[in-house]
Amino acid sequence: MIEAFSGVFTAFGLSVSAGLNAYLPLLVVALMARLTGVITLSPPYDLMTNGWIILVIVVLLAIEVLADKIVAVDTVNDILQTFIRSTAGAILFAASSSVISDIHPALALICGLLVAGGVHAVKATVRPVVTATSGGVLNPVVSAVEDVTALIMTVLSILVPLVAGFLLGATSVAALWWLRKRRRRRRRAC
Repeated sequence: MIEAFSGVFTAFGLSVSAGLNAYLPLLVVALMARLTGVITLSPPYDLMTNGWIILVIVVLLAIEVLADKIVAVDTVNDILQTFIRSTAGAILFAASSSVISDIHPALALICGLLVAGGVHAVKATVRPVVTATSGGVLNPVVSAVEDVTALIMTVLSILVPLVAGFLLGATSVAALWWLRKRRRRRRRAC
């Protein structure tokens, strides 16, 4: 039972991370699968451990990290990354070996697509607000926080999935609470 929850939390955590940064969780999963026994990727996802694939992921990660720190370029990057982050989330969800055997691959891909796409949608909605309110000064800081969050969530999702699941749940509850509180303030102001 705990293994099933761990697999689901790993899959969701990796998809959330992909919604923030497409290539960081892909790189971590590829390297952990290639260099350690912590994660095992089933075919066809084991192709991610190929040296050339890892090199391509590293180059794409460098481009994404740089582009996400530059005002205006980050908006274009978010538009381009809409499909990439969702796809990365779908691949990571499905590649989680303990989930792929229990859930139909199509359902796993759809779940990953929706989770990563949802996180990306929130990110892409919030970023222009940050740009407008700070004149773009905070964009690199917010981007760095997103990258660090994606890295931490990826590592936790693989090594300690139950903690990652708890963090996902707590963050979701806090976000819903904040949104409701904000809506109440708006209603009172009107």
